[in-house]
Amino acid sequence: MPGRAREEAWKEKERGQENRQAEGGAAIDREAGMQRRKGRDRGGAAMDREGGMQRDGSMQGGAAELGAAMEAGVPPQELAAAAVARRGPVEALMSAMRQMPESMEKPRKKRMLARIGVEDIQEATARLMRYKQGKAVLDSRIAGNEEWWKLRHWEEMAGRPGQREEIRPASAWLFNTLLNKHADAMDNYPEPVVLPRSRDDEREAKQLTSILPVVLEKNGYEAVYDAMWWYKLKFGTGVQGVFWNPRVDNGAGDIDVRSVDLLNLFWEPGVKDIQDSRDFFCLAVVTVEALRDAYGDKVKDVRGGWSVQPLEYRHEDNREQGDKAVVVDWYYKKNQDGRRVLHYCKYVDSVILYASENDPDYAQRGYYDHGQYPFVFDPMFPVEDSPAGMGYIDVLRQPQAYIDQMNAIMLKNAHLAGRPRFMVKNASGVNEEEFSDWGKDFVHAEGNLGEDAVRQITVEALPQSVYALYENKIEELKQVSGNDDFTRGSASSGVTAASAIAALQEAGSKLSRDMIKSSYRAFAKVCELCVELIRQFYTEPRTFRITGERGGEDFTTYASGGIQEQSLPEYGMESARKPVFDLKIKSQKSSPFSRIAQNETAKELYGMGIFQPANADQALMLLDMMDFEGKAQVVEKVRGNGTMYQQMQQMAQQLQQLSVIVDRLTGSGLTQAMDAPVTGQAGSPDAGGKASPLTAAVQGGAGVTATTARDKAQQAARPR
Repeated sequence: MPGRAREEAWKEKERGQENRQAEGGAAIDREAGMQRRKGRDRGGAAMDREGGMQRDGSMQGGAAELGAAMEAGVPPQELAAAAVARRGPVEALMSAMRQMPESMEKPRKKRMLARIGVEDIQEATARLMRYKQGKAVLDSRIAGNEEWWKLRHWEEMAGRPGQREEIRPASAWLFNTLLNKHADAMDNYPEPVVLPRSRDDEREAKQLTSILPVVLEKNGYEAVYDAMWWYKLKFGTGVQGVFWNPRVDNGAGDIDVRSVDLLNLFWEPGVKDIQDSRDFFCLAVVTVEALRDAYGDKVKDVRGGWSVQPLEYRHEDNREQGDKAVVVDWYYKKNQDGRRVLHYCKYVDSVILYASENDPDYAQRGYYDHGQYPFVFDPMFPVEDSPAGMGYIDVLRQPQAYIDQMNAIMLKNAHLAGRPRFMVKNASGVNEEEFSDWGKDFVHAEGNLGEDAVRQITVEALPQSVYALYENKIEELKQVSGNDDFTRGSASSGVTAASAIAALQEAGSKLSRDMIKSSYRAFAKVCELCVELIRQFYTEPRTFRITGERGGEDFTTYASGGIQEQSLPEYGMESARKPVFDLKIKSQKSSPFSRIAQNETAKELYGMGIFQPANADQALMLLDMMDFEGKAQVVEKVRGNGTMYQQMQQMAQQLQQLSVIVDRLTGSGLTQAMDAPVTGQAGSPDAGGKASPLTAAVQGGAGVTATTARDKAQQAARPR
């Protein structure tokens, strides 16, 4: 067989080569043995391979022979069989591994650098302690506000004795204010719209608009937004963190958006914007067992106990600290190669869990390409020289304190008046035990009792000024917070018209609209960070289930190749362009009042004949003077209906001309049959001469809710 002949020729060639090398074989073996011993001292695997190559001849010779055999048309299977027959299976396998190309070798473990060490960690911890001292007043205020939120503020009110029997009412006027503000915020849940700055990026902006809500929904962002708003109302500042989590999605990683507790964050004192701080620290209390599960032997020497302890709230349960440790996320900025980059280090005690400067993949470029601290602050009422603001509890705690103190006085007065007390003379002979026991039918006494032997103590009623002051403080709290009757959905006496109530509610909600706009600005920053993380990490295609243009489900695949920095030849030189996007935030869930107002607007437009194609020109003039949400879509549809109506009119005229010609030729009377639909067009006066609804509305100017409300407002404001 040809294959067997080739194998015999190969063996004959090998025997000839062995005969030529017989004289120097012993010397080569001795030299190979010495090299193997030296190789073991230096780590030996490479020298063993070299010795094996020398025993077989030379590596170049073996490779040349192998190449010549393959050029001669010898199949690889027969070459492998010949090698096994000549050298044995183990030696043949080792020889094949030695000749394996580098690209097929097992990937080596990434070698970390050593730029960040224990001394750097100690210096960072020293700065962290200084930042913690500078933030002590803010931390104390936050912990105190939590007690006000839990209606346990009597301990926080200075100058109050601590007797247990004292009446301590805790009314929930302030609590109710926060509930209403939170409801307003969640009624206007935000939704991002990505807008391109260049026409070339329109497709990418449209895709980002569709996948950003999916990314946020995957993070449970509605719960994050809810928690952020509670924190903002109570403590004055809501904080959201936008991170990249490489451990989710089976190691593919994804964006992680969380609400962050302000007590665990520390920055340089005196800065207004956290991006201006030298360092930024985020602390997390983790059990030692969880650390060992995540990092293994790297944290084997970590013991429980807190080297840096953040301030804690007053918990209702007993919490042990012995088995927990504080993990520090340290973010800092450095100048590298003429640009400002962000680096990140995670450590516990003096053990470095991860450092981006020690990672070759991020040592030069930084941990996040956007170069910003991944935290977004959303203050309620801004404070100078601090990124943290004040909340409603900070502003309204004094009125709430006076309300509860006067409430305590009134309740104590009612308690004393409802429990009669008596003065008894020492010589009256009254059995005080029986007298104080209301279950006794008889009370024994000695001697002759006079009218002044027992006298009831009279408790005077509080003056009306106290009750008036109590009501004034409640009204003050309502007015300061903007939480009056109309914003809560109730109406005062004398206001019964629906349009007037709607107008007052709209005017009373301006405070809520203002604070919601500030949160929209913070939400836009969150979305900007999400877009930058998509640009950096979405290098492989990912599939998303999105909402299609008509409201149905659709699927799209997206990768960040289209938003990466692009090279552009310009004037014979290479220049780079990075796609940049703007973010517009709109309300995804409008309040019930907004929906009712929108529906009323649509009904009024319909009643005025706006949607009749014959009135398209008049309707467009009217819509140009109006302003409401969704106006652009309405204008587009009205204009489209008008264009279609004109085309149909032209076609009808042409059809009528053709019908006249047909009648002349055939005498069919087709023109008479077509006159009725043409003369009875939509929007034209009917047989009775009745005008269109739009014309009637313009001429009459009455009969709609907006007109009625406007007339009433003018009459009420007109001086008499």
